[in-house]
Amino acid sequence: MSGLPVLAIALGDPGGIGPEVALKTALHPEVRAICRPLLVGDRQAVAAHARASVPDAVVREVASPREAGANGAVSLLHVEGFAPGTFSFGIADAASGRAALGACAAAIRAAQAGEVAAVVAAPMNQTAIAAAGISFDGYPRFVAETCGMPPEDVFLMLCFDQTRIVHVTLHVSVGQALRLLTRERITRAILAADGALKRLGVPAPRIAVGGLNPHAGEGGLFGAEDDEVTAPAIADAVAAGARAEGPFGADTMFHKRGYDAFMVMLHDQGHIAAKLQAPQRTAGLAIGAPILFSSVAHGSGHDIVGQGKANASAMIEAAKRLIAPSAVG
Repeated sequence: MSGLPVLAIALGDPGGIGPEVALKTALHPEVRAICRPLLVGDRQAVAAHARASVPDAVVREVASPREAGANGAVSLLHVEGFAPGTFSFGIADAASGRAALGACAAAIRAAQAGEVAAVVAAPMNQTAIAAAGISFDGYPRFVAETCGMPPEDVFLMLCFDQTRIVHVTLHVSVGQALRLLTRERITRAILAADGALKRLGVPAPRIAVGGLNPHAGEGGLFGAEDDEVTAPAIADAVAAGARAEGPFGADTMFHKRGYDAFMVMLHDQGHIAAKLQAPQRTAGLAIGAPILFSSVAHGSGHDIVGQGKANASAMIEAAKRLIAPSAVG
């Protein structure tokens, strides 16, 4: 196991099911066959969740990522999030919000330093982060800021089974999304998707780009944006070397065959499709960043915390997709 790459698993919101799914992922035989899982987060949270939900887990702290995988135990890189004796799960509070982001930032910095091959993060809780007074609108922006990049250069790709859906805009109002959907931004998103797919082992990816308006504008009948902005952006990306086609109507695009990724303009255009088809298996990949970073698309599950009921399928698939894309069925 010592020769395998290290995968950092950030605990997500420690008051929710994040540590439970992290432990279950780190123990899964398919994950351990391809990497050395390394939990990143607070020791109190890991211990509490292990006792309640994963009692067979043996966890040992390591001083650095290179020590991950020793003695067959689940390795933990401790990032302090709570004063001794103050942690309890099931609560979405400021301490949990700060702890979640602190652990995630530590995992990202380890990836930047080349200490881990990739990062997969358990779900955050927006209420806890807001209680901590921290602005957070999703993992892609957080990854960009932690890496010192412009936030507009990192995008979200939802992944499940063999389907990948790239979002040009994410957690913003429709009004703000319309202002953000420039020719340049759409081109950057296509090129980021092209680069990410090649990094994941797709040598010459084909990308289907959906339109903003119904039927991609229907030749101007339902708005001119797709003719005046989306189509020129696709042409710019093709000129830069990407194999992108469209714009297609977003309502019918996902039935098209032969594409390695689909691109949507708005949050709900992609999220509805993913959560309808694979609500427990969808993971998010931050693309355009210098590191490999994925997260799960489900919530923090405070209503089932500590019961051992959390489904780790999405995180397991995310881990496999990052480390061994061919292993994802």
